[in-house]
Amino acid sequence: MPFRIIRNNIAAVEADAIVNSADPQPIAGGGADGAIYRAAGKEELLAARKAIGYIEPGQAFETPAFNLKARYIIHTVGPVWRGGSHSELVTLRQCYENCLKLAEKLGCTSIAFPLISSGSFGFPKEEALQTAMSSIGKYLLNHDMEIILVVYDLESFMLSRHEYDNVRSYIDEHLDYAFNRSRRAREEVFHQQKLPEGDTFQERLFRLIDQRGLTDPEVYKKANLDKKLFSKIRSDKNYHPKKDTVISLGVALKLNLAQMRDLLARAGYAFSPGDRRDLIIESFFARGNPDIYEIESMLFSLGEKTLYRY
Repeated sequence: MPFRIIRNNIAAVEADAIVNSADPQPIAGGGADGAIYRAAGKEELLAARKAIGYIEPGQAFETPAFNLKARYIIHTVGPVWRGGSHSELVTLRQCYENCLKLAEKLGCTSIAFPLISSGSFGFPKEEALQTAMSSIGKYLLNHDMEIILVVYDLESFMLSRHEYDNVRSYIDEHLDYAFNRSRRAREEVFHQQKLPEGDTFQERLFRLIDQRGLTDPEVYKKANLDKKLFSKIRSDKNYHPKKDTVISLGVALKLNLAQMRDLLARAGYAFSPGDRRDLIIESFFARGNPDIYEIESMLFSLGEKTLYRY
């Protein structure tokens, strides 16, 4: 899939390019910066970094990745937080944009980012996450690249308190504790339901796409789906999608909750009133205008599996 969030040490991630949230000066710092130097080979990487010299905040430069599971390390300097009145948000967006432009120029098909500036540079974690997600989402609407956001610990991954409270309230209101069958049993019950009359899943999906005047690329990019997977859905009438694939397509189409439930039913699925993960996802459709990156972030932050689309 084009975008995913993982919990890991970024120095251990495999990608064409690993982004280092670097010090402006050519030194091996602490935190993730230090981990990258140690894993890559400190002396070799430091010599390559010194050849670049001072890096202005927002800029991006590459070095070889040496011993990392990557081709390149892209070094970018995030802004130090000074209250928000010194163009910090603009500079942080430039970090992501310039890293992605450079990765594309280098012929990379995958890139792994840390949450830039959210550590010792003091950038508020909620704003750092929102900036990362909006920058990545904007890029993926017009480009093809696998982008991985690497989070070392959940303390550095902070969502909007308002958004979090909305989801928690929805779960508290709708979770049916009495519906305590196993996940497998619940899925069997849903699969045994009679499918809605009329359109098949594919027929309804492409009818909705046509009604909204969307192109195929607009749909699979907004759904965070791989192009090949969407082509398979388009061409193979016997293809049966995973539940998360249907949900992702519903996000791309901006379906309301009733429409989402209908599309799920046509693929043989349903939201479970006893499943916390289902209710997290359902809450976004209930409130309208669901966003794939907000859903992924919420699932990750609450310890649930992010959307799986194969």
